Amino acid sequence: MSDMSISSPGPRLGADPTASTQRASPAVWIAVLAATIGAFMAVLNIQITNASLLDIEGGIGTGVDNGSWISTSYLIGEIVVIPMTDYLSRVFSFRRYIIASAIMFALFSVACAFAHSLGAMIAMRGLQGLAGGVLIPMAFTLVLTKLPKAQQPTGLALFALSATVAPAIGPTIGGYLTETYGWQSIFFVNVVPTIVMVVALYLTLEPEPMQLRLFKQGDWLGMLTMAVGLSSLQAVLEEGNKDDWFSSPFIVRLALIAAVSLVCFVWIELRVQNPLVKLRLLTQRNFGLGTLAFAFAGFALYGSVYLLPAYLGEVQGYNAEQIGMVLAWTGLPQLLLIPLVPMLMARFGVRYVALTGLLIFAASSFMNIHMSPDYAGDQFFIPNIVRALGQALMLTPLSSLALGGIVAADAAAASGISNMMRNLGGAIGTAILATVVTKREQFHSNIIGQSVTPGSELVRERLAQLTDYFMAHGASDHAAAAHQAIVALGNLVRRQALTMGFSDAFAVVGVVLLLAAAAVALTRGVDGAAGHPSH
Repeated sequence: MSDMSISSPGPRLGADPTASTQRASPAVWIAVLAATIGAFMAVLNIQITNASLLDIEGGIGTGVDNGSWISTSYLIGEIVVIPMTDYLSRVFSFRRYIIASAIMFALFSVACAFAHSLGAMIAMRGLQGLAGGVLIPMAFTLVLTKLPKAQQPTGLALFALSATVAPAIGPTIGGYLTETYGWQSIFFVNVVPTIVMVVALYLTLEPEPMQLRLFKQGDWLGMLTMAVGLSSLQAVLEEGNKDDWFSSPFIVRLALIAAVSLVCFVWIELRVQNPLVKLRLLTQRNFGLGTLAFAFAGFALYGSVYLLPAYLGEVQGYNAEQIGMVLAWTGLPQLLLIPLVPMLMARFGVRYVALTGLLIFAASSFMNIHMSPDYAGDQFFIPNIVRALGQALMLTPLSSLALGGIVAADAAAASGISNMMRNLGGAIGTAILATVVTKREQFHSNIIGQSVTPGSELVRERLAQLTDYFMAHGASDHAAAAHQAIVALGNLVRRQALTMGFSDAFAVVGVVLLLAAAAVALTRGVDGAAGHPSH
């Protein structure tokens, strides 16, 4: 073995706090809080454009079909860079790399506000994702390597705010800023938090020399195959539903590239001496099952944040600010609930709290499986509160359960894997749910259409009522009014079918969360809030 290890110890914050005390120093906590701000902003920016895409598309002069790449390019950047972060932080030093990434994150964010074409916007968002993706695992690594075991649940709870609250309130913030100040303003929201973060990290993290010699021992082929494979996979997931999946030669080619690249990546990582991603960590029972649960949780987290705005916009005609206000009731309660989770973990056990959170989150999804076209913001209030409770209880114990048995030397590598899988699960979940909505809408439309025929007495009565309505509201003649009535009835059928399609998608989210709960149930029991595996 060479003297370079991708999983060598992480950043230095003076003496290891576990060496002499069970309480971290103020400098460590300041660094953890600052890094958590960065992770929060990085996750927030995945969703912050979602409620404002129509405004952004209009501002840069592109169509609806292409505007989705504004979000996708950012997510591709994040997913690709997260597994590389451990290695690159050792090459450039933890302190230098996290501070430089935070600065670039803010600069590329501001650059997005000045983009005047789709190409420029996609490029800036992709670069912003590459910088922002670094901030997520580095915050996680600080918690795992610099806080003593007794205080790690508190650190993980802080990190959970970024993972669960940020996606929920991203559309809220984006929608409000867009409606009030214009879409460009959402890209300036990162500036002040980044300044606070950079100053705090500069003052608390100890400088370290760069180790540029590690470039020679880098797993470059692994990096290349991973980047190509994950980028192609994300493009397939984004474009697949729109292009009818494998009916499109473009999707078929991308899928083949993704499959070949990712198979090569796994083969390389299992054979090289210093792998970019330590896949063998997945053979540890709790980490392997916990990472699987992370992927399912990402599916549900990002999937539900996709479904709610899509339903409210397409079925109810809500604008960006109205969508944001509905979603706020998923995010804001977690600010109060998550700080209480470490106490619950200590009182009831890590695995039971994780299971409870997943089951409550699943229940909130099943509450939305019987929606009608009248189901709007007020009807989402209770399910969203329940969802907030489940999400608050879910991530912190899940992190503790999966990573509690990982040795400090492997903490950064494990952090990269778990965070990548959560984001990748979210990307896969969004694509699957979009397809479920489309296919189930078609299914329900066909079923309803079998009953809505000209021979039905109820249909004839409804058409007569609509015709009279349009005659009384400006239709030029009876034929025009009758045509408007047929169109209106068709729209009612489509709206009902679309609502039922979204209901089915929420059912899928609930089932996936039950699978996550099953994975957690198969883990070994752990002792205490910090997640030590029991023997």
